[in-house]
Amino acid sequence: MLLGLFGEVGTLLSALKKKQRDRESFVGYEETVVEEFGDVLWYFSNIASRASLSLSVLAERVFRDFHDWDQVTEGGFGTFADIQTKKRRRGSPESPEFESSIINLAAKVGLLLNDFNNGRISTNRDTLSAHLVEVFRTLIEAANVASVSLDDAVRHNESKIYSRWPKQRVPTRLFDEGYDSLEQLPRRIEMHIIEKKAGARTFVIQQCNGINIGSQITDNKITHDDYRFHDAFHLAYAGILGWSPVLRGLFKLKRKSVPKIDEAQDGARAILIEEGISTLIFHRALRLKYFESITSLDYSLLKLIPEFVAGYEVEKCHLWEWEKAILEGFRVFRELRAKRRGIVTADLVNRAVHFSDLRE
Repeated sequence: MLLGLFGEVGTLLSALKKKQRDRESFVGYEETVVEEFGDVLWYFSNIASRASLSLSVLAERVFRDFHDWDQVTEGGFGTFADIQTKKRRRGSPESPEFESSIINLAAKVGLLLNDFNNGRISTNRDTLSAHLVEVFRTLIEAANVASVSLDDAVRHNESKIYSRWPKQRVPTRLFDEGYDSLEQLPRRIEMHIIEKKAGARTFVIQQCNGINIGSQITDNKITHDDYRFHDAFHLAYAGILGWSPVLRGLFKLKRKSVPKIDEAQDGARAILIEEGISTLIFHRALRLKYFESITSLDYSLLKLIPEFVAGYEVEKCHLWEWEKAILEGFRVFRELRAKRRGIVTADLVNRAVHFSDLRE
């Protein structure tokens, strides 16, 4: 937890450095600052909780001197907004004052980490409390200087956490519910995926109900990496997310009854976005043995997806759904890669994707 706290403060400094270097080309700097404040608060509150130190008491001590240190009331602060109204200032996360306050915050966390490393905290809980008060004070000051609402930062952090690790996993409603069945993705898709060779050329064909679907697929790369089997990902997106403009196009199931949906959600740009996501994730997976033995994806990868799909219906899907779709898609991909053929089933009712052998 201490390393996480130090790391998140370091990320704040890194974001500030990038903004100073890249200026206007660093899009979303303010949003990044709010997100990182939320992450800092998450680690901070967890450290306090593990030491049975009340955030409300720590907050009151931020505004106390040593002579009235113990004159605190449990529950004196209800929200982070209550704390900030004590000493609210207007400023900007691009100001020199913000840079100074973040450096000061990093220094305070560094002192905490140093005392932990030297064993001073494990034998003295009051030392930890004093450090946390100093960290809290400088954190509030940095937020005030940047005009960042700590309440907003916390809400953003909670939204991110529940999108990835919800208390109850309820899949997003299928996007084509309510449409005519002729415009819905089949609730069960059985795709036969078969590798073929013709001379020096190796390619994959797909069949559904005995009909060839789409074109012959190659790796489209000088160095072969079996990307020819990547339709496993589209089937996983369909089965688990209920979304695949690629498959909708292949099966000629565009929602033409609503022209705006046909153009925006089922059109060429949506197809390119789905292919782009598949390619992006595939290149990351290449370095990780196609996610073999991996049960949880790096958040830095998952957080890229909402940027890709902003403005499209699939933005409603939670990060846990994307993580499941990606990992399950690669599980099926590894089976295809090992056996060079198989049946991939997308089950939209049960939100799943399966692999089964296909006899030659």
